[in-house]
Amino acid sequence: MAIQITGDAAADQILDESSFALLAGMMLDQQYPMEHAFRGPAKVTARFGSFDPAAIAAADPEEFAAMAATTPAIHRFPGSMSTKLQELARIVTDDYDGDASRLWTEASDAKDLLRRIMALPGFGKQKAQIFVALLAKQRGVRPDGWEGVVGDYALDGYRSVADVVDPASLQKVRDYKKQKKAAAKSTAGAGAVD
Repeated sequence: MAIQITGDAAADQILDESSFALLAGMMLDQQYPMEHAFRGPAKVTARFGSFDPAAIAAADPEEFAAMAATTPAIHRFPGSMSTKLQELARIVTDDYDGDASRLWTEASDAKDLLRRIMALPGFGKQKAQIFVALLAKQRGVRPDGWEGVVGDYALDGYRSVADVVDPASLQKVRDYKKQKKAAAKSTAGAGAVD
């Protein structure tokens, strides 16, 4: 199945063809609309000329940050995200010989995969769970126990970017997230004393 997250065929193709781009898009998916976050690798490729992790890791940090901040920026926080992207590129280059897919192809099981993803910059437990679900649902990467480590993200439905396969599913994920936020706000407000 081809990746269809960004609403832009060229940006989705980069995600489809590059494991590092898909990983980086997930890292950028923080306090920023998901389709824009996943367009980040395409923006870097167009401006930097490559999305090769070794080239990104070796880039001058100030020049790379300036490129990341060029409008339209790769993220609403381009400085901190360019730093995280270069660190992610360094880890993929140094620990996985530039092949991000080794994070999952060499994992002994789902717990090991989750641990490997959580060790990366910008990946907490929830984001790592979502990425493992994305790999399982859209890339067929299903190490033993993947459903258990990702929890509800393994279920059918529209909970996260792992479930986005077209514009309609993107909207359903947005609606779900909006509902969850409203419910959390309502629950927090119910505990207040007048």
